[in-house]
Amino acid sequence: MVRGCRQCWRSPLQILRASENSGVAAIEFAIYALVFLTILAATVDIGLMLFTASELDAAVSAGAEYALNNAAMVASNPSALNTAITNIVANANGSGWASSTVNVNNSNDGAHCYCPTGLPGNWSWGSTATCGSACSGGGVAGQFVTITASRTVSALFPAFGFVNNGAITRSVIVETQ
Repeated sequence: MVRGCRQCWRSPLQILRASENSGVAAIEFAIYALVFLTILAATVDIGLMLFTASELDAAVSAGAEYALNNAAMVASNPSALNTAITNIVANANGSGWASSTVNVNNSNDGAHCYCPTGLPGNWSWGSTATCGSACSGGGVAGQFVTITASRTVSALFPAFGFVNNGAITRSVIVETQ
C-alpha cells in the first residue's frame, strides 16, 4: 500500500457498494425514453390529424367563397359552377388532395328556390318555394350550394391507437341568393 493514499486500497465491501449503482442510469433512461417517445408519437399523430382537418376547413371555405363570388352562375350556368367548386376543393392542397361533393341548388336547378334543412353532410332540399318567401323552419327561400369534402387520415403510429384511420369530413351550405 502506498503511504498517504487512502483510496489506493479498498476493501471488497467498498468495491461492492460502489458497483451497486452501476446501470441505474441506463434503466432510468430506458423508462423515461419510453414515456417520452409515447407522448411524442401521440403529439405527432394528433397534430397531423388537426392539421389535415384545418386544411380541409380551408378548402371548403375556399369553395364557399367561390360560390358566393360567382352567385350569378347558379341561375346562368350551375353545372360550370359545380365543376369549378369541385376542382377548387379537391385540389386545394395538391392534385386530388380531397374528395368533394358539390350540389348546386338541388342538382343544378337554376330556376327554382328551396328551403333546405338537415345537418351538415345530410341536407334535405325539400320542395320548391317562392324565392324570398319565409321557410317553415326559419330562414328565407333561396338558391343554395352545398359542399362536402373528405380526406382520409392514416396514423403514423397506428400501434398506439391515438388516431383512428378513417376520413375527416367537412360540410357547408351557402346561400347564393
